Amino acid sequence: MKMLRSLLVAVSVITSALCSAQSLTIGLQATVNTLDPHMSGSVSTDLSVASHIYDSLVTRDADLKLQPQIALSWRNLDDDTWEFKLRPGVRFADGEALDSSAVRWNFLRVLDAKTNSRIKPWFRAIDHVDVISPTVLQVHTKVPFPSLLAQLTMLYLLPPKWAAAHHPATKALGSGPYELKQYVPGDRIVLSARKGYWGAQPKFQTVTFRILTEPATRTFALLGHEVDFVRSIPLEDLKRVDADRSLATGKLSASRATIIKFNTLKPPFYNNVKLRQALNYAVDKQTIHDTLLGGTGDVLNCQVLTPSYFGYNPALKPTPYDPARARQLLKESGFPKNGVIDLDVPAGSYFEDDEIAQAIAGQIEEVLGIGVRMHEMDFSLYMTKYLKANDMASMAYIAQAWPSLDAAGILTLFAPNSPYAYWKDAPFAAALEEGNRTLDPEKRKAAYARATQRMCDQAPALFLFAEPLTYGINRRVRWHARPDDWTRASDFTLSEAR
Repeated sequence: MKMLRSLLVAVSVITSALCSAQSLTIGLQATVNTLDPHMSGSVSTDLSVASHIYDSLVTRDADLKLQPQIALSWRNLDDDTWEFKLRPGVRFADGEALDSSAVRWNFLRVLDAKTNSRIKPWFRAIDHVDVISPTVLQVHTKVPFPSLLAQLTMLYLLPPKWAAAHHPATKALGSGPYELKQYVPGDRIVLSARKGYWGAQPKFQTVTFRILTEPATRTFALLGHEVDFVRSIPLEDLKRVDADRSLATGKLSASRATIIKFNTLKPPFYNNVKLRQALNYAVDKQTIHDTLLGGTGDVLNCQVLTPSYFGYNPALKPTPYDPARARQLLKESGFPKNGVIDLDVPAGSYFEDDEIAQAIAGQIEEVLGIGVRMHEMDFSLYMTKYLKANDMASMAYIAQAWPSLDAAGILTLFAPNSPYAYWKDAPFAAALEEGNRTLDPEKRKAAYARATQRMCDQAPALFLFAEPLTYGINRRVRWHARPDDWTRASDFTLSEAR
């Protein structure tokens, strides 16, 4: 009896260890607002979770390369027509076919004004979609849409019949490798590997997403082995995490560009390129990188594109720190040396944003004698002021990215008709439009090179650095680090040495 009891205890321990090995727990730095992938553009939270449950036509792997998913292949029939051949025999978890008709329904749902889809602007260039056969689909665009493939990585496919009878914001059923087991808003989401998935079985049987919005909470959860992975570990916590031999940390430059945007639609930056250039020369970005950023977050090469983007301009270099040049440009700008400029800062929204904004304000005052009046506010108020009220201060601290990793997306944030831009420049707009309206990759690169050169010359922003990405991980798993915002279980593997 004693031997049997010992054997049962041993089996229990082994079973528990195996269950732990087959699970992955990820801490998210923001809440998941919806499970409906058509109602969110938040890659780091909502869409990352959705990518486990739903499939897309095309996906982007951990090496940032586009790969087939439900679409096996694609081709351009002409400048305005894309043809996709779909994977045959794929079904949603309830048995409904994921065929051309289902894909067409998803396009129509996103484009329907009644849906009020958050991602509709990403696909408004689509005119109509034709079903050729159950496995062949044609997408017709109003104008050439060269970044369509990259943008399709964010269009997740819902089952039409199921969606009509359920509330996809709080329920989920897809064709992906996982199914929803538990959704506790503001706390956690639990997924389990789905039997009958058309692809290879996932590496983890259970994936749990924990909502951990406070940096300290993320650090404590990692130290307490409550989670296997978290992003955005504060710099001051990295050594404490590394002191635990079962944990590790990492740093890399993300694909998000941190800038101080100038409001060029009103004084003092309206029609005053020399003042905008003066501020770019007055800030020692390399010192901020070396000190406040802990040596991570590469200084931007006078553009908002990072090397991860199609259309990145390798010919551009960072604006150097040159106080003498800055003071000369200020003199030529006509702006008074003792003048004051307002700066909006969404406190706590970006990596070390408050400390960095204060350092920049101090350097501008020291080099140019210009006072910077900071207005710190929460993110919702900041965005209301910035977008809805169109009432941005003379300057605004912001980090921007575009999930397609294509210049056609992020540069559009500076187009004259964009509410994000606060800048109207005809030569830039012409170059951007040229790049956005041809399918030839080399012609696109040449057009975007002209657009980014024009931005660098005209300085509608103070170009700072790529936002740093810090993370902590339990050594029992490995993460294929990627600079974009996706967090997927497929990018993790169990460590060989356990």
